[in-house]
Formats: sequence, C-alpha cells, structure tokens
Amino acid sequence: MTDTTSQKTDVEQFDAQAVNAAWARKPLYEARKKIFPKRASGQFRRFKWLIMLVTLGIYYLTPWLRWDRGPFAPDQAVLVDLANRRFYFFWIEIWPQEFFYVAGLLVMAGFGLFLVTSAVGRAWCGYTCPQTVWVDLFLVVERAIEGERNQRMKLDAAPWSLDKIAKRVSKHVIWLLIAVATGGAWIFYFADAPTLLVNAVTGKAASVAYGTVAVLTATTYVFGGLMREQVCTYMCPWPRIQAAMLDEQSLVVTYNDWRGEPRSRHAKKAKAEGKVVGDCVDCNACVVVCPMGIDIRDGQQLECITCALCIDACDGVMDKLGRPRGLISYATLDEYSGNMALATAGGTTGINPDLVRNMDGSFSDKVRHFDWRIIFRFRTMLYFTIWALVGIGLLVALGARDRLEVNVLRDRNPQYVTLSDGSIRNGYTVKLLNMIPEPRVIFLSMEGLPGATMSITGIDQPEGRSFAIPVDPDKLRTIKVYIRQPLENVEPGKAQFRLIAADKGSNESDVYIATFDAPEKK
Repeated sequence: MTDTTSQKTDVEQFDAQAVNAAWARKPLYEARKKIFPKRASGQFRRFKWLIMLVTLGIYYLTPWLRWDRGPFAPDQAVLVDLANRRFYFFWIEIWPQEFFYVAGLLVMAGFGLFLVTSAVGRAWCGYTCPQTVWVDLFLVVERAIEGERNQRMKLDAAPWSLDKIAKRVSKHVIWLLIAVATGGAWIFYFADAPTLLVNAVTGKAASVAYGTVAVLTATTYVFGGLMREQVCTYMCPWPRIQAAMLDEQSLVVTYNDWRGEPRSRHAKKAKAEGKVVGDCVDCNACVVVCPMGIDIRDGQQLECITCALCIDACDGVMDKLGRPRGLISYATLDEYSGNMALATAGGTTGINPDLVRNMDGSFSDKVRHFDWRIIFRFRTMLYFTIWALVGIGLLVALGARDRLEVNVLRDRNPQYVTLSDGSIRNGYTVKLLNMIPEPRVIFLSMEGLPGATMSITGIDQPEGRSFAIPVDPDKLRTIKVYIRQPLENVEPGKAQFRLIAADKGSNESDVYIATFDAPEKK
C-alpha cells in the first residue's frame, strides 16, 4: 500500500478560528467579529454562481419583459397593478376576488420548502435565499476592490490612509448603487417600468415610490453588506424551524470524522510513531471559505446554511494529497451513523479510519455511500403529493374559470312598489363584470316570474326580458334594473327567478338566483 501521506504536497495551512461557532459565539450585545471568507472553487461554487446569475437576472429583468394583451391592457409581462386592482402574469390575469390563486401559490411555496429541506437540508438557504444571493454579490464587489482574504484582513487592521479610505468608499458606494438598483427594480413590478423609470429620474414619481426605494435600499445595504451572517443567525426563523423538517434520511453537509479523525498536520511523523491518523490534515480550509464563520467539523450547527463551499475546499485539499474526495460531503444521518459504527467497531473503540479501508487503501465494501433512492421515501413523497395536488388544483381552476360574472343586490327600502295598474315592481342593482381586456356585449336576461318584464335605467331599449349591455374591457359596469310583474301573475310573498348574463361570442355565462318580493295575502 502506498503511503500517500509521505508524498510531497503544497497544501496551504490556515491559522483560522470559527468565530461564529457555538462555543465561541459571544452575547448579542458584544461587537461582531468580522468574517473574511476566502474565495472557494469547485462544483458547488460554480453552481452557486449559476444560481446567483439566474435569480438576479429574474429579479432585475422581469419588469422589462413585454407581453401583448391587446390595446386595452398593459403590455408588461409581470405587473401588480394596485391602481386597478389587477395582477398580471404573462397570459394570466388575477382579480382581487381571485386572490385564492395567490394563496395557493404560497401554500405550494411552503410545501416546496418542506420538500427541499426534508430531501437536501437547507438548500434554499445556501443557494436561493435573497440574503445569500445578495451577500454573494456584495462579496464579489468586496474582493474586487480589497483583494482576497489575507489582503482584506490586513486592510481592516491597517490604520486609516488615503488608500484605505479610497477602497472603503469605493466599496460602499458600489454597495449602495446595488441596493438602489434592488429597491428600484422592486417598484417596477407595480407600474409600467419604462414610464416609472422616467418619472423617478425626473422627480415626477409618487412619493410612495421613493419611500419604497429608500427602505429597500437601506435594508439591502445593511443586511447584505453590514450584517451578513447575523441576519441568518439571529433574525431568520428558518434555522429554528428546519429541525422539524429533517430526519435520518435528509442530506446535509457533513464532516465524515469516521475517516478524518484523528486529524493531524504531521501525518507522516504521526504514522512513524505508530499513531492512528485520519485523512483530515487540520488545514482549516473548510473554515476560511465558510461565509457563516463556523467549523463544519464541529458537527451540525444552527448557523450552517449548507452552501457546501466547505466541500469544495476540502475536496481541493484531498486532490492535492492524492486521497479520495468526500471527507466533507452531503450525507444522511443514517449513512453517517452506519459508517461511524464501522470506524469504531460498533462503538467499542475510538475512531480508527483503518477499519473502513482495505489493505490497498480503498474503502471497504461495508462503507455506506449516498443512494439517490432515499430521496423517494414516504415523507418526501407526501410533501411532493400535496405540492402537486395544490398545483394541479390551481391549474384546473385557472383553466375552468369564467371571465364573466354577474352579481345582484335587491333594493330593501322599499322592498316593492305597487304601481297604478296594480302591478308589482322590484328594484335591483346589477353588477356585470367583464374580466377580459376586450370590450364585449353582455346579454342580460331573466327566467321565471311569468309575465314579468325588465327595464334598465340608462339603456335606451323598451321593456322586455332580455337586454344587450355593452361593457368596457376589464371593467365592472353597474346598472339599475327594475322588474315589473302584472298583478294577475304575482304570487304572494317571495318568488325566485334567474338573472342570466351571457356573452354569445365566447359562450360564457353566469347565473344569479334572485328574489322577487310581493305583498303577502291578507
């Protein structure tokens, strides 16, 4: 067996401390110790770059996408039109009374978060959370101006000089510009983006727009640039909630001490002395890349956002040493416990990594590795089923919904009027809702009440049982309807009839069952 520890390597050793580890964390009122994360490289870092580009691209560019809805509706693809109480999402238009669609999406988001967490831990926190994305963006700016970790640490400890002032001012100015762009992009979702941009630059925008930009600028700058990991540790509730979402089969970032311990920076010398040595060379590479300032070798911690940068750092060290990757890896508690039992002879001895290896240095067949089938277990399938059912329900409701509604409010004072010829008349306020961005003619007709006829205020049509009423696109039209029934056809008390609103062009219709009041028998 080749002694890989005797090979000459250039693994860099770091003098680093996990300043945010549980044992080192100070009370909340004590001054924060800055964290200077080192740039990592590897598959997870590349994946984070991709996620950052996609999420930031969606956030900043979506308000500028156009979608042709015709001449009577806005052409912004995604728009929350508060003035007209509409929400536009490409070909979908949501009215206030249809807010249950938004509620359904929130339910889907909740169960989606439960699903992801139960399967792969805090992947949301590590890759797609806005706090994580913007902190990554701010760190890109910081590294570009102040340099890598050691340079930033030296600059921070150095006395104030023109060079330090210039770098700090430049960094914070760019941070503020990013924060302003973040707040500005948000308000573009609530009005026509090009128009609002011109108005905002020329000082003609509403005061609420400037107030919103100011608040979001401040929060983005403070949370992403100044507080960073403190937001995740002290302000976010999800680290406390996630424990209920995890089980023994959830994938989480894990230091495999069953093969890494006992750690040593002088493995060759330790082996010569007959000591048991693990794969960890105590280089602290995993510590210096951690944006949360923890040491993953201390085990699972509330602060860990499972960004997996420590995996990239450790894999790079293992490559230099000629050892297998995966000393830090995504693993389940069940898998970890099984391998730990193997490395400790069922818990009868301390960790001996030789127990998990064959004579040639390869891992024993008894060592458990990730099996993708564990993702498809009852818990995750239950979350996925609920998530999918809610989504299917929303799609079915969305596809089956009518874009025409009629609502009727009967006059209560007086309940009825007796006309000079003895006929009985009731008054109604009828609301016709055209929920498409096109004008159309709605035919309002009645069924029931033998001999009864309608008349509509403002409609120049003779009394009858059906009226053609034009309704503007995406508008609600309120009309006053009077229904008269001859005395010989009147039934004492209350009688029900149907008011039908129909669009012959689209074959859409809606029915309202109304009540006609008449005098009781004496």
